[in-house]
Amino acid sequence: MAGELGTDIASLVSRNEQTILPEWLELQEKAGTLHTGRISKGELLSQSRNFLHLLRDALAKGGSDVANAAFEPAKAMLAELSRARALQGFSPTETATFIFSLKQPLFIALNREKTLSAEQIASSLWAMTLLLDALGLFTLEVFQKSREEVIVRQQREISELSTPVVKLWDGILALPLIGTLDSQRTQVVMENLLQTIVDVEAEIAIIDITGVPTVDTLTAQHLLKTVAAARLMGADCLISGIRPQIAQTMVHLGVELNVISKATLADALAVALRQTGRAVVKVKRAETETGPDRKTGRQGV
Repeated sequence: MAGELGTDIASLVSRNEQTILPEWLELQEKAGTLHTGRISKGELLSQSRNFLHLLRDALAKGGSDVANAAFEPAKAMLAELSRARALQGFSPTETATFIFSLKQPLFIALNREKTLSAEQIASSLWAMTLLLDALGLFTLEVFQKSREEVIVRQQREISELSTPVVKLWDGILALPLIGTLDSQRTQVVMENLLQTIVDVEAEIAIIDITGVPTVDTLTAQHLLKTVAAARLMGADCLISGIRPQIAQTMVHLGVELNVISKATLADALAVALRQTGRAVVKVKRAETETGPDRKTGRQGV
């Protein structure tokens, strides 16, 4: 039965393609597919025509059962289209419209058939509805999965960008943290810091938490893990950016970092310089810049 219905619908599509295609395109345009500017009218026409041909071939070979292997080429095209639209920023509704807007042109074409009985029309309508609903759900599933992959990749990239390791001095690194620390981000922080410690042979790493809004027990544990990992690589750690509110919270929670902490990054850098046997001193301006030249007696510029 499904095979016969599929053959009948395939014949319907083949006979009425010249009217189905423009009607389908018009409905997609009305739905706003072209308004975003992410796809051209020519691309939409090409995608629609190709899918209509693949759908016709699948119906002729595999009936109206979407699970049939004959529908794999059509589903592969839908998967590629869904992934592309997910990357282009299309909404789920805009993507699903590609399939669901095909219902009306097919139904209109079916109603034009004068040789079919009411029972045949009803059977074909039901088969087409089930078929397009299944293909539409498949399209949405691929689109949703692709969007999730994009979001995960963007989160990973943002996490990497928000945890830069900066070389402040020979052997001294700084890791400014911004935002909340969670387990996944702590792993990225550790990897970036440890690799940079190895690359520049750093002796001291300053972890600056000025941009961390709150420090709770979990955040403190993540900091301690990072400090411990750095020490295993031979680098001592300092923590800077301890604000009064954070200090009070940590005391209230009974959190002990067991590491030197400073209020500002500048204070932590001064400690790091002392620990490495260095110091920053203010250089006096040359006398020729502020007073008379000793040889000529002229005023310096």
